[in-house]
Amino acid sequence: MKFLRSKTALRLFFVVLFLATLYLLSCILKVKSGHGIDQQEGLYWQEENSIDVIFLGTSHVHCNVNTGLLYDSYGITSYDYSGAEQPLWMTYYYLKELYRYQTPKLIVLDLYGPARFKEDYQYTWISENIYGMRFSANKWEMLLTSVEPGRIKDYFPSFAIYHNRYDSLNEDDFQSFFWNSEDKQAFKGYTPYFGVEPQTEPDNFFTDEKGGLTAKSEKYLRKIISYTKKKQTPLLLISAPYVITKEDKMTYNRIAEIAAQEDVPFIDFNEYYREMGLDFTTDFNDESHLNYRGSCVYTDYLGNYLKENYELPDHRGDPSSESYRDNQNLILKEVKEASADS
Repeated sequence: MKFLRSKTALRLFFVVLFLATLYLLSCILKVKSGHGIDQQEGLYWQEENSIDVIFLGTSHVHCNVNTGLLYDSYGITSYDYSGAEQPLWMTYYYLKELYRYQTPKLIVLDLYGPARFKEDYQYTWISENIYGMRFSANKWEMLLTSVEPGRIKDYFPSFAIYHNRYDSLNEDDFQSFFWNSEDKQAFKGYTPYFGVEPQTEPDNFFTDEKGGLTAKSEKYLRKIISYTKKKQTPLLLISAPYVITKEDKMTYNRIAEIAAQEDVPFIDFNEYYREMGLDFTTDFNDESHLNYRGSCVYTDYLGNYLKENYELPDHRGDPSSESYRDNQNLILKEVKEASADS
């Protein structure tokens, strides 16, 4: 009782109050976005070592790979750990970050980013690939690699960037506290599109020419391959289906050459449009992304390939995978709401 009345106890109370206030403000004010920030931040809500397959890359991952369907149809526990227009050097640090919390049985890397974006510093969507990661030496190294020295202040520290969001807060900003952990755990990165924009199926992209992979992208592709080998985790390189160009295909040919050198499989799913049953009049949100229907077609084809070629346990019925049943229900709720709005 004497301690509780002391100045030390009073100081301790105000320190705890300050830290609690800082935590609550950070949870409320931090930027939320389904283009990469939520995918990055969402990893920390997952139970440790609960994810068998991690998908890395750009929005071609979190818009196209339906984690709920992979679980419901194949029993695969997966996570879309990706960000819009993510370059390979950021993917490398994402890879290092995920191994602090997960020991996946397979890493799948989509390579649309290096095929389409060639700059050594890519700022258009860079914040989506930064704000969701907890601060650490790994994040600092990612910043130094991804941002020119004079622009680091534009992205770090994160709280200094988003502390003035008071006027733009909405209901979702008040659902990121530790007591929301069950809902947060149900999110596995997948953020479907529901638009329908008919596309013309490309038929002139096949070429044997190789080129277009920048020196920085090649450096980090090889670092990613080396890191997964060090971790003794199988790596699958892919490109999800979209309206591909000849220039993109040239880059994929170079990537295929590197993959062969490194004894790593690479699949360009743009070569399997018809085999997977993709309909260019109904399955695209835009020329770069599949819509929900298209993502189901692609994910089903991808899931079948994964089950046939890798030893992945079927977690359906496993009590520890309840969050994946919640994930499927969350996705189906989104589908229902989108149908009601259309």
